[in-house]
Amino acid sequence: MSIDTISNAAATPDEVQPYEQLGLTEGEYSQIREILGRRPTAAELAMYSVMWSEHCSYKSSKRHLAQFGEKATEEMGKDLLVGIGQNAGVVDIGNGLAVTFKVESHNSPSFIDPFQGAATGVGGIVRDIISMGARPIAVMDQIRAGDINHPDTKRIITGAVAGISHYAGTLGLPNIGGETEFDAAYQANPLVNALAVGLMRHEDIHLANASGAGNKVVLFGSRTGGDGIGGASVLSSAALDDDAPKPKMQVGDPFLEKLIIECCMEAFAGDLVEAIQDLGAAGISCATSELAANGNSGMHVDLEHVLLRDEELNAGEILMSESQERMMAIVRPDKLQAFLATCEKWEVEAAVIGEVNDSQRLTIDHFGERIVDVDPKTVADGGPVYDRPYARPNWQDDLNADRAEELPRPTQPAEIAEQIRTLVASPNLADKSWVTDQYDSLARGNTAQTFPDDAGVVRVEEESGLGIALAADANGRFTKLDPYAGAQLSLAESYRNVACAGARPVAISDCLNFGNPEHPEPMWQLVEAITGLADGCAELGIPVTGGNVSLYNSTKNDSLPAGHIDASINPTPVIATLGVIDDVARAIPSGWQEEGLAVYLLGETREELSGSEWARTIHSHLGGVPPQVDFAAEKRLADVLIAAGADVLLDSAHDVSGGGLAHTLVECVLRHGTGVRVVLDDLLARDGIDLPTLLFSETGARAVVAVPRNFEDRFVNLCQVREQTAVKIGTTQGTGEDARLEIQGVFDASVEELRALSAGVLPGLFD
Repeated sequence: MSIDTISNAAATPDEVQPYEQLGLTEGEYSQIREILGRRPTAAELAMYSVMWSEHCSYKSSKRHLAQFGEKATEEMGKDLLVGIGQNAGVVDIGNGLAVTFKVESHNSPSFIDPFQGAATGVGGIVRDIISMGARPIAVMDQIRAGDINHPDTKRIITGAVAGISHYAGTLGLPNIGGETEFDAAYQANPLVNALAVGLMRHEDIHLANASGAGNKVVLFGSRTGGDGIGGASVLSSAALDDDAPKPKMQVGDPFLEKLIIECCMEAFAGDLVEAIQDLGAAGISCATSELAANGNSGMHVDLEHVLLRDEELNAGEILMSESQERMMAIVRPDKLQAFLATCEKWEVEAAVIGEVNDSQRLTIDHFGERIVDVDPKTVADGGPVYDRPYARPNWQDDLNADRAEELPRPTQPAEIAEQIRTLVASPNLADKSWVTDQYDSLARGNTAQTFPDDAGVVRVEEESGLGIALAADANGRFTKLDPYAGAQLSLAESYRNVACAGARPVAISDCLNFGNPEHPEPMWQLVEAITGLADGCAELGIPVTGGNVSLYNSTKNDSLPAGHIDASINPTPVIATLGVIDDVARAIPSGWQEEGLAVYLLGETREELSGSEWARTIHSHLGGVPPQVDFAAEKRLADVLIAAGADVLLDSAHDVSGGGLAHTLVECVLRHGTGVRVVLDDLLARDGIDLPTLLFSETGARAVVAVPRNFEDRFVNLCQVREQTAVKIGTTQGTGEDARLEIQGVFDASVEELRALSAGVLPGLFD
C-alpha cells in the first residue's frame, strides 16, 4: 500500500474507491457500506482496511482460536488475572505480585529491514507490557532464517540480532533466552518473534478501556510520521510480492521508549491515567477504536492536534501511520495537568487530541471536517470472521510414509562417533554464543539463569527470592509432519524446559506462524495446530493468556516437493511457557558443575527419528511422523523435577530434545566444562532399541539429571513414589583439560574438542 493510494481515495462521490488496493475484498467493502448505511469516507475506508486486516482482526483464525476458551477449565484459570482480549495476559504469581507476558511476530518487516524490523518488534511488545501497568523486566527472542549458506541469511541474522540487542540493551532489559534456527523453509520469509515480560502488583493492573465521559484522550511519545503506513497490519496480512510497493519501514527510538517507560510508571504510580494503549499496527485507527470499543463508550478526536514530524500527511495517513514509540492515554480532566507535567518531566511530547463521551460513536474531525463517524465496535471487533475451507494436503500421506526410521543407521562405533561430531557442528545444534554474546542477559541484576540453560530465570522479589522462569520453543519440522502433534510437542518442550529449571508452569503465550489461509492446505495446518494446542493445554491444565497469529508466511525455496501450495514456511507455532519458582537460589542449571555426581536419564526412549536433527543433518531428510505426545508423562516428569528442585536434590537438569540423548550429553558437559563417563547397557536392555536410536531419537518427556551421591537414595525414592522411570547412566568426572565425554564403547572426546566443534560454526559464517 502506498501513501498515494490513501491520499487519492474517494476524492469525489463518483470516483471508485480503491478498496482492493487497501487490502479489502469486494464483500468486505460491501459490508462496510452496509454497516455505515452509506459510502465510507476516505479516512473511514483506510481505518476499516487496517483494522479488518488479518494482522489486526484475526479473521481467518478467530473462529478456531475460540477453542482456547471453550476447552479451558475453571481450574486452569485459577492464577489468571487477565486473559485473552487485552494487550497481554496477567498471571498471579503470589505475594500480591503479578506478571504479564506476551510473544508477537515481526516477520515481514524483518525481511525488508532486519535491524529495524527486529528492533521495532522488541519495542512493540514492550509497549504492550507497559500498557497493562507493568514494568518490563526481561525479553526473549525467536529467530528462524533460511539456509545458513544462502547469501541472504547473513543479512537477516546479523541485522536481526543487532536490532534486538540494540533496542533491548538500550532499554536496560535482559534477554534471557530464545532460539535461533536455520532452514531453507524460511528462505525470504524469516521469523522474528519477540517476547516481553513485566512485573506489577495486583492493584496496578490497567486495562485498555476508555470510559468516563469528559475524560481526555492524550497522544504522547514520538511524533507521527509517514513511516509504517500499511506496515505490520498489511505486511502480515497478505503474501509478500516482490513487485509490490513496500511501506516505509518503522524506525525505532529505544532512547525515547526508555523515557516513555519511566513516564508511564510514574503516571500509574500517581494514579494519573485511567488507561493506556500502545500504538502499534494500525496506529491511531487501532488505539482509538479499541479503547472506545473496550470501554463501551464513544470518543471524539480532532486529528489536527496530532503532533507531526516535518512531513505533510493527509488524514488517512495520520490515522494509519505506524510510527513507533507512541502511546495513547485516557486521563481525567482534574489530573490532566499533572499527567502533562509528568510527560514534560520525562521529555516526552504530549498532546490532547480528543475526549471520551457517551455517544457510542467514534468521531474524528480534521480541521473542522468530519472524516470519521463510526461505531467503534464495528471497527475493532466487527470485522468479518471467515470459516475458510481447509483440507489435508494431497502430499501429506507421501510425506508421512517416508519415515526416517527406515534410513540407514550407523553400525560401527567409529561411524556413530562421526555422526555425533557432525551433529555437534551442525548450525542448529552448534553453540549460539555468537548470537547470545551480543545480548545483555544480566541487565538489572535480577537474572538468576540465562543462555544456554533450558529456561531463563528472573528474581522478582528480593526478600523472598520469588522468581519466574520462561522458555520459548517451536519445532516446525514436527509441525510439518503433523500439525496437531507438532504444536503439542512444542508446548510439551516449552513446559518441560520450565520444569527443568525447577519452576511450576502456570501459563502460556503463543505466536502462530503459518502460511496463506486462503489456501486450504496451510489453513488445515493452522486449524490442526490450534486444536492440538487447545487440547494439550487442557491436558496439562495450563491456560493460554494471549498471543499472536502471523499468516501469509511463504518462502522462496524452490526445492520443496511438488504440490506444496505457495511454498509455505514450515508451520511454526512458538510456545512460551511462564513458570513460578519460590526461590531463584534453587533454580536448576542445565549442566553439571561437579565431579562425582550420578547421572540419570528420566523417561523412556522410543524409536522416533522422523523429523529429528539426526534425520535433517545426516540425511537431509524430512518425512515420517513426529514423536508421540504423552502429556501424562510430561506432567509426571515435571512433578519430579519441581519436587527435586525444591528439595535441592539436583545439581543439574536438561531436557532431551534436538539431537537426542547424544547431544543432550554434549550440552551438559559444555555448560560448565565438567566431563562424564556414560554406560548405556541398562537402557538398551530396558527399552529394546538399538544404540543409534537411543542416542539420536527425540522422544519427549525425558531429561538428564545429575544427582549428588548423598542424595541418590532420596532422589530414586522420589521417582519411585511418582512412578517416574529413572536409569543411572553415568558419573561426572574430569574438569579442565581432563574433562571428556565418554560413551562406553562408542564415543570419546575431550570437552575442548567438542567446544571447538560447536563454538566455531556461527562465527565462521557470520563474522
